[in-house]
Amino acid sequence: MNRYQQLMIEERELILYLPPSYEESDRSYPVAYVHDEGDLFTDCLNYLDHLFAAGQLDEVILVGISSGNRNREYTPWPAKPLVESGPPFSGDGRAYVDEIADVIKAYIDRQYRTLAEPQHTAIIGGSFGGLISMFAGYWRPEIFGRIGMLSASLWYEGVMDYITQQGRLPAGLKVYMSIGQLEGVYKKNAQKNMFPSNIEAHRYWSEQGVSPDRLHLAVDPDGTHDPIFMSKRFPDALQWLLNGEAEEQVSVKGQTQREDTDYHDQHKEHNIQDNKGNQDNQDNQDNQDNQDNQDNQDNQDSQGKTSLFHVPGTLTWSMQSNENGRKYRIFIAEPMGPPPEGGYPVLYSLDANATFGTLAEAIRLQSRTPRGIPSALIVGIGFESDSPIVSDERFYNFTEFAADDELPVRPNGMKWPETGGIEAFLTFIEHQLKPAVEKQYAVNRSKQALFGHSLGGFFTLYTLFTRPHIFQRYIAASPSVWWKNHVLYKRWEEGKVRLQQNEQLRKLRLYVGSEEKPSMVQDAKELYALLKEHTEVLETTLDEIEGEGHVSVLPSLISPLLRFVSA
Repeated sequence: MNRYQQLMIEERELILYLPPSYEESDRSYPVAYVHDEGDLFTDCLNYLDHLFAAGQLDEVILVGISSGNRNREYTPWPAKPLVESGPPFSGDGRAYVDEIADVIKAYIDRQYRTLAEPQHTAIIGGSFGGLISMFAGYWRPEIFGRIGMLSASLWYEGVMDYITQQGRLPAGLKVYMSIGQLEGVYKKNAQKNMFPSNIEAHRYWSEQGVSPDRLHLAVDPDGTHDPIFMSKRFPDALQWLLNGEAEEQVSVKGQTQREDTDYHDQHKEHNIQDNKGNQDNQDNQDNQDNQDNQDNQDNQDSQGKTSLFHVPGTLTWSMQSNENGRKYRIFIAEPMGPPPEGGYPVLYSLDANATFGTLAEAIRLQSRTPRGIPSALIVGIGFESDSPIVSDERFYNFTEFAADDELPVRPNGMKWPETGGIEAFLTFIEHQLKPAVEKQYAVNRSKQALFGHSLGGFFTLYTLFTRPHIFQRYIAASPSVWWKNHVLYKRWEEGKVRLQQNEQLRKLRLYVGSEEKPSMVQDAKELYALLKEHTEVLETTLDEIEGEGHVSVLPSLISPLLRFVSA
């Protein structure tokens, strides 16, 4: 097994480091998620290997997470730019943290031997990465129990007010802080508060009763806002956060002395052995030389760029369910041109946070006259989040209630989220959403389709079997037939009678990727084998898309899906 891997999780690039003993053992490991493509550990991998070999540092899986825009993803809320000519900070940090928690971590826990509990899960970053790591601790303490704040940008507008409003740190959280006394000393803007704000945050948390075994601050008397000072503190942070020792420890490097809350003024510097060659250093020189101005530079680099991409002809609603009180984000892609006789075909798509953009662009392009497919109305049903996959909401809204003994053990060993909201969600769609859409648009009520993927595929089949009158066409991609001991087979037995009562023949399209889990492929095939025998009540097809996995199957089926909807 390659210990150094590059991964792509949905649209996020990751760098994965597996510890030396991973391949030879069957043990599980703590995990540290590190911002900025993992620069904090890729700059000192040889040294980490030495510490592991010497028994001075517990082995850990390291996951470096890329970011296309630090000013957007590493900030907690919008704020004015540091420089007058620069764009403002976007403040999309919550969506980024939720993506790490609900998508990236879930994948890593499934694919690798991890200790998934929060006390074994760290999130660490430098500068803005340290800032968003702190907020990960506030926002998702049930996921991230170990927080590494290296030269954290606590000068950011409103952060110190937020800290004091929150009071004590979330229970169980363990926080490592490091800061250089010279950080921000030459700045004229808000960054001049880099050092004082970190000292103030540590003082406040200490006064709130956070004990020294849960909160540690290391101060470099000569430290500036540069990668060399952040990287040399990274092994210290790993040891203090994940080695599980409560008392103050001597630095694992043997060349530095830890500073306590009185800030010992004696400090011995040590060198970091770089695992990269001279060419790597040259390639990264532009980023490395001026890290003390990184936050400001990111702001300037973004000049002239648009922060959000908008698909023309689309709009968004917010609707609250009368059934369960939950809010849903509704995405609309309006058709081009006047409605045909009978009205527009309409597609209701679940998981709109992830799928709507692709569907909207595809129908906009493919329905162009004179030879395009017939135009259709796209209605995406999503959640009040900027994360593409909102796991807790999906498990609740798309499933029947399942007791623990009706579900398998989760790959990460954690408890299943709340389930059982499927009937309330389906009632919301039938009695609130659809009437609202039909009030606004000329809809062909004989050409209404429902599309769902994975758990959304379960929801689609459940709807077909229990309320087939709502839609005439159904698309289930990689459906979670396994849910609740294959309860869909029971729903089918009841649904056959309901389907016979419809004058119009219902149509179902099943899709699955050939590279998905064998059980997923087998479930789809077995369900198709059953349903295709009942052509008198249901027209069913199955397409196994060669070479595609559970997520990559989605773009491959968009075009045939739209042709099916608009035919």
